Amino acid sequence: MKRQLILEDGTVFVGKAFGADVDRMGEVVFNTGMTGYQEVLSDPSYCGQIVTLTYPLIGNYGINRDDFESITPAISGFVVKEVAEMPSNWRSEITLDEYFKQNNIPGIAGIDTRKLTRIIRQHGTLKGAITSMEKKPEEVIESLKAAVLPTDQVKKVSTKKAYPSPGRGSRVVLVDFGMKHGILRELNKRDCDVVVVPYNVTAQEILNLSPDGIMLSNGPGNPKDVPQAIEMIKGVQGKVPLFGICLGHQLFALANNANTEPLKFGHRGSNHPVRDLETGKIAITSQNHGYAVEDASLENTPLEVTHVALNDGTIEGLKHKEYPAFTVQYHPEASPGPEDANGLFDKFINMIETAKAEGEKQCQNVQI
Repeated sequence: MKRQLILEDGTVFVGKAFGADVDRMGEVVFNTGMTGYQEVLSDPSYCGQIVTLTYPLIGNYGINRDDFESITPAISGFVVKEVAEMPSNWRSEITLDEYFKQNNIPGIAGIDTRKLTRIIRQHGTLKGAITSMEKKPEEVIESLKAAVLPTDQVKKVSTKKAYPSPGRGSRVVLVDFGMKHGILRELNKRDCDVVVVPYNVTAQEILNLSPDGIMLSNGPGNPKDVPQAIEMIKGVQGKVPLFGICLGHQLFALANNANTEPLKFGHRGSNHPVRDLETGKIAITSQNHGYAVEDASLENTPLEVTHVALNDGTIEGLKHKEYPAFTVQYHPEASPGPEDANGLFDKFINMIETAKAEGEKQCQNVQI
């Protein structure tokens, strides 16, 4: 069965249908990773987007139970050059086609994904729709031009209630803006006593949990669409060590009077080089974001740039000049991608231990 991918600029691709037999609209983006499609399709940061994979063969190792980054995928659609119908891997349980049918997500294969990627790189991210062949392209194009994409993606993918992930180490409150499970796994590895809380948690609600540290997760969309999180960060920074990733990094910048801006086509893939300005070392990182912190806006803020992207010079890391707080735009938990930057979780734990030791020392001085 055939299916169409139609872009708002008038481009029409006709390909082979797989997955659910439904029509979907969304922002069309591309990911340059060569592996890790299961982690990509289950990353909540892709909420509402139609994801194009530039690697030509997808689905060849199937879908397994272990590599998900969320329980329920939030993508609107999947675009590939070729989809494997007979995967071969000892962990494989079902095919990509079967998984998408289970989760009511449409896919389209057999189109020129290189051409699609070049269109996005040239014109910027575009609205698009995966539709049946019965739909008239001119009517779909008009509806795409008139469509206003949703701005409540974080609300859709965040947890609705706080829940614990117990450990015997430091208490970390993890604010879920669309959290990848990889972040939680890394904290659990370090025996942190984690409490995951919703995106709209208040500063006082977090402080009531007596945290030793606060983690701001990744998430979808424009950081300016989550104003309550910006106010929350203002209320907790300086009181508890803080580490932010991706959307958490952008929200941290906004909370400190910097600005964020949309990128032309975003950074999405597992092969993005980033330089650590302190050490000069370069890490190959996993990334997924459509916004970045505006460099010029950092003037007269208490923030300092710590990392930059080598591909385009955009800001990839920040730290507070006075408080124990730092953030990165990329994903140190990887999943998918290299784990070059995994040590940032250890840096966060060390920051927490230092703050706890200083607190104990101050208490002893008061008692004396």
